[in-house]
Amino acid sequence: MKNLSFLLLFLSIFSFAQNSIEQDIIDIEDKLIEWRHYFHQNPELSNREFKTAEKIAEHLKSLGLEVETGIAKTGVVGILKGNHPGKVVALRADIDALPVTERNDLSFKSEVRTTFLNTETGVMHACGHDTHISILMATAEVLSKHKDKINGTIKFIFQPAEEGPPPGEEGGAKLMIKEGVLENPKVDAIFGLHINSQTPVGTIKYKTGGIMASVERFVVTVKGKQTHGSQPWSGVDPILISAKIIDGFQTIISREVKLTDEAAVITVGKITGGTRFNIIPESVEMIGTVRTLDPETRELIMKRMDNMAHDLATAYNGSAVIDWQNNTSITFNDAELTSEILPSLQKVAGEGNVQIMKATTGGEDFSYFQEVVPGVYFFLGGMTPGTEESFPHHTPDFKIDDSGMLLGVKAFTQITLDFLNNN
Repeated sequence: MKNLSFLLLFLSIFSFAQNSIEQDIIDIEDKLIEWRHYFHQNPELSNREFKTAEKIAEHLKSLGLEVETGIAKTGVVGILKGNHPGKVVALRADIDALPVTERNDLSFKSEVRTTFLNTETGVMHACGHDTHISILMATAEVLSKHKDKINGTIKFIFQPAEEGPPPGEEGGAKLMIKEGVLENPKVDAIFGLHINSQTPVGTIKYKTGGIMASVERFVVTVKGKQTHGSQPWSGVDPILISAKIIDGFQTIISREVKLTDEAAVITVGKITGGTRFNIIPESVEMIGTVRTLDPETRELIMKRMDNMAHDLATAYNGSAVIDWQNNTSITFNDAELTSEILPSLQKVAGEGNVQIMKATTGGEDFSYFQEVVPGVYFFLGGMTPGTEESFPHHTPDFKIDDSGMLLGVKAFTQITLDFLNNN
């Protein structure tokens, strides 16, 4: 009888604790939306997130967390130590905006302007990072009120430059890791989320293994021989060679990559060459990206592109070389950790609202954290249910429904507490 009484008392206390946390999450929604609107109206580009970082740090300090600033230039980390010993969990949010001019009717739309790579442009949170910041700030506030229920330590990582640092600068997850963000205390597991404008509010999507692609940036420099446009036989046309190379690259995807295993993409996004209509130029530069979800496919494509560019250029009496830059690795969800947190996601969203997704060829530098410690990355619905038209990320018309963020707070809170308590 005593054992039964103790069990009932424990369950009563546990139920009260859960209800208390749930109520704190509900109560923070107004703040959550207010923060999101502030960050949306005050976006800052990669490695320039000064005011963003200042507001984040001010909030974390107000919660009594240990706060470190200036990591990877503008990154902020808050550390919350629970009342009981245990493992260390990291939660990550990216904080940078994009050089996109906003084009919608939101009352809190961005009017910020800047010069990016010598071009005047607007600045916009066109990928939803404003929601990520707000979700993690809210999660930190909720969990800071319940240190007695935390078995271990939580690191709140606010990461700059996820979209890539400016040319000639370091930044992002790589630099945070280099500067020790996963140490002191050493992180045992890391979790991240990304809101999605084309997934309905209330839905969480996940995948074990590769969920987002590795991203390579390439620059092909094609050399020919300049001549008058009326006498192509007296020169070597690098524009023609470039056209042959682009066409050849696509045959790698269509004829050499086993697309039934994993998707792969080669895209040339920019071509520069020539000065006027009647001059065949001396050189052409092509810039593009390769996306892969499998390391072997990545190596195959890069090797074939190098060979093909060289051989095709040589066949037309020119030359071509490729310069490679790795932007992200494969965002790879640890199988055991994904299985462990799945019940937590289902608990807060409902089993039917947690859905397996196919991998996407978008990229995420969260992948670098996952190369060091086990991690899971998942997607959060941000589209108003019933919407007839939703706009993709990185576009001027991109929109997110504010009501989708609260599930993000619930998910981060639940998987953190469950992981620490279970381990």
